[in-house]
Formats: sequence, structure tokens, C-alpha cells
Amino acid sequence: MILRHLGVIADGNRRWAKERGLGALEGHRKGLETIETLVEAAAEAKIPYISFYVFSTENWGRSEEEVSNIMKLAAGQIVRLAKKMRENNVKLVILGSREKVTPDLLAKMDEAEALTADCTGITACFCFNYGGEQEIADATNRIIAAGEAITPETIRANLYHPEIPNVDMVVRTSGEERISGFMLWRAAYAELLFLEKYFPEMEAGDIAKIVEEFEKRNRRFGK
Repeated sequence: MILRHLGVIADGNRRWAKERGLGALEGHRKGLETIETLVEAAAEAKIPYISFYVFSTENWGRSEEEVSNIMKLAAGQIVRLAKKMRENNVKLVILGSREKVTPDLLAKMDEAEALTADCTGITACFCFNYGGEQEIADATNRIIAAGEAITPETIRANLYHPEIPNVDMVVRTSGEERISGFMLWRAAYAELLFLEKYFPEMEAGDIAKIVEEFEKRNRRFGK
């Protein structure tokens, strides 16, 4: 059994920072470093797709200061990250709604995707301003606008980046045991794994452990 798409709900950045007497922004900075580490480990493990839930549509409800800092961090780092991924032949894809995101950040996201568009190694997906319910609603609206019938097949074809396959395993950090709207359509039959450690505490070696755990699972897809 091959782990083709690993989804990671990157939870616990703020709590990791708070326990160390640091501000929330430092937790998010460390989380970004962790993403880079895990993408490299996924490439070494030959996992074709790895997705990170980094900012949900509900996260706009956090303090104005924290949201502003996250947006500045994303704007300041996304192109740099894409250039590094390009050097490693990793394709970067961003899934999510474009509503509320500033034109400047959207332009940098588009630039980041374009920089890695021709990469042929693994694909790293950032779920940013993402909500599983919103993704399905957006897909449905596109189907209606096109005058097509709403079926599982047409919904699947109208998701954000429909070329991204279903998720095989969803991992959530920080001890929380819920998926919080992460890839509701693609994760319908995903295996679930909940880790006690905060996301910034994840290391490259955790990828090998996740693969090992996945290979132990018996996936029946309702059969």
C-alpha cells in the first residue's frame, strides 16, 4: 500500500510559542521552518503529494494583530520558499479562496506557483484561506454557472486544483482529534492519525514513522 497523498493539519504553533514565552508570530515562523523540513523529508520518502493546512477561512476571526502578522509572513516568505522548492524540483500549489486576501499577497502566491509550475518532483500544497465547506460550495457554484448537473464527478472536477488526488492519510498535531474542515471531499476515506506533539516539534524522522503507520492500516473503502 503506497502513501500517495499525505495531509497535515499544522496545529499548535501558538501553544508551542506560548510555552516558550514567545509571541504567536514566532510560533508561525517556526511552523514555516517545519514545513520546509517535512517537504524535504516527503521528497526523500517519495510521497508524491503533501498538503499543509496553514490558514483556514475561520482563522480570520483571530486577533487583527495575529492575522496581520500571518499575512506579512506569508507575503515575505512565499516566493523565497518557492525558489527553494524549485531548486529541489518540488512543485508548489496553493488551495483556497482568494476572497479577503490582499492583491499584493495574491500576486506573490501566483508568482510562487508560476516559479515551480514546471517542476516534476513531488507536489507541496498549501491550504491557505481554505475551508472544506467553502471549497465544495465554490465548486457547486461553478457547476451551476456552467449549466452542468451536480454530481460527484462534476464536483470533483471543480474543486480547487482538481488535479490534486484524494488524501490517503490526514495527520493532525497538538493532540486535537478533529479535522476542522480539512479537505472534506478529498479526505472522505482518508486514514486519520493524531499526534500529541505541536506542529513546530515535528521532525524529518516523523515522515518515516507516518509512512510506517500508514502501511499497517487496512483500507476497505466501505467494503
